Amino acid sequence: MKPLENLLQKNRVWAAAVHAEDPEFFTRLADQQMPQYLWIGCSDSRVPANQITGLAPGEVFVHRNVANVVAETDFNLLAVLQYAVDVLKVRHIIVCGHYGCGGVRAALENFRHGMIDNWLSGIRALRRMHRKELDALPPAAAADRLCELNVLAQARHVAHTTIVEDAWERGQEISIHSWIYRLDNGIIQPLAPSIEKPLGFYHSDPAVDEIPDVG
Repeated sequence: MKPLENLLQKNRVWAAAVHAEDPEFFTRLADQQMPQYLWIGCSDSRVPANQITGLAPGEVFVHRNVANVVAETDFNLLAVLQYAVDVLKVRHIIVCGHYGCGGVRAALENFRHGMIDNWLSGIRALRRMHRKELDALPPAAAADRLCELNVLAQARHVAHTTIVEDAWERGQEISIHSWIYRLDNGIIQPLAPSIEKPLGFYHSDPAVDEIPDVG
């Protein structure tokens, strides 16, 4: 068998099954995409956005990176965000992390991992800001808590981008959601109320806010 032929075969089986169920599906999909959702998630292969939300192709616009980081210097993410907001007119931006995130665990560890440490610098800063809370927890619970804190922080970063602030200024309805996914049962848990308006320049950051423990 040629390299990856099994994947190509699975693709053909999948396409045939979809076409058999809905002969116009791919024709509609090729004409346009009109998703209501932008998903900003982790690159972890166990957290596929469409599959865990039960959405079909074309229903969610996706950006994924290690530890679902929203960095103001990440032009890849900003390009996705701007296209989703300005062109696709998404109504919902979902920042979804997951328990057991390897990137978050790496940010908790006290040794170098290589280039990834630069990417995780913001999560390391978050860890330092919450050191007292995290140090009081067992290691596994501390890692889970930092996963939660990271999602909440990244959702605030989305709200503070000029892309989203400008959209709100012109009256566009956008809600930002902070979600976390549990690998051992497949359930998504909201972490906080949705952000639906500008936070303001002087609004406190989740790194120092009192953030509830969702358990």
